[in-house]
Amino acid sequence: MNFDSFAFHTRIQAGISAAGYSSPTPIQIRTIPPILAKRDVLGLAQTGTGKTAAFVLPILQHLMKEPYGKLRVLILSPTRELAEQTHTAIGQLGRLTGVRSLSIYGGVSVQPQIKRLRAGVEIVVACPGRLLDLMGQQVLSLKNIEILVLDEADRMFDMGFLPDIKRIVAALPASRQTLLFSATMPAEIRSLANEFLRNPVAVELGASRPVETVSHAMYSVEQTQKIGLLLEILRLSNQGQVLVFTRTKHRAKKLAEKLIKSGVLATSLQGNLSQNRRQEAMDSFRSGRVKVMVATDIAARGIDVSQITHVINFDLPDTAEAYTHRIGRTGRMTRLGTALSLATQEDLPMIRTIERLLGRSLERRKSVGLATG
Repeated sequence: MNFDSFAFHTRIQAGISAAGYSSPTPIQIRTIPPILAKRDVLGLAQTGTGKTAAFVLPILQHLMKEPYGKLRVLILSPTRELAEQTHTAIGQLGRLTGVRSLSIYGGVSVQPQIKRLRAGVEIVVACPGRLLDLMGQQVLSLKNIEILVLDEADRMFDMGFLPDIKRIVAALPASRQTLLFSATMPAEIRSLANEFLRNPVAVELGASRPVETVSHAMYSVEQTQKIGLLLEILRLSNQGQVLVFTRTKHRAKKLAEKLIKSGVLATSLQGNLSQNRRQEAMDSFRSGRVKVMVATDIAARGIDVSQITHVINFDLPDTAEAYTHRIGRTGRMTRLGTALSLATQEDLPMIRTIERLLGRSLERRKSVGLATG
């Protein structure tokens, strides 16, 4: 199957070709037709499955049928990084359509965003907090919204955005089309879907299990040996980009500093950074200027760097679902990836939980010459 099957406008098809897309992914095959048919959709799919294009392409098709000039589509995102990535995808796929998109989030000056809104856009990709600020200033109106997308709804819930989302949805026309995408489906998100979606088409793509293009392994290690082991792994994995997860912001910052002192090109992404520093860190990692990004779970949400070959759990996550989120950032599409966990004795119960989720045991690896640190 190829993208011609969807009969997209020739200008959209040109954007698909220019972006290098060949065959649609499973989430695209199953969600694009109902979205084109104006149905509400509940999509359960992990990071890296192609879900952004799954809603962006039919949205572009919808927008080309009427004159431009008013805000008609709202996409809600949990993080600045994801909002920017979605905005970029719209620009790439819709490069010949004339459709205008704007990303809106806090941490940066509001004036350029207001200026762009007043100049006219058809799509806004927004984080809830800044969007509510602009609504309160009566800078933008949601009365003409025809399509609402709730992207990574489970993460928005985790980050405490549910009250904001409900305020935003209350300002939307009741007759809109609503698309909700989530990597997991806890009870709260299912309740949200029941409240906001009308008779949705539900698409579930094995969201509880990590992608099959990722190999999984663990090292048994003492806490004091972790840095030495990490340096050893980084020395041996000399291709591609590496994403390292820690449990706290403080540990992310300190670990990146220690890696840099050891000669590793590294940076960190954590909640205490200003927007400019966050963007600088992301740009240096995405461009390959630095090889290693150290991040926390929330800070890393929305990272979409196709060349990540290794995800390393310096600290184990608190849940098996969080493990799925983490390792979904490698093995993207058809590329191969490796997920490595540095597990202490206290981590073994979580390792067993992860193994139940995977349906198989993690490969046990041994290392040599570990230094303490």
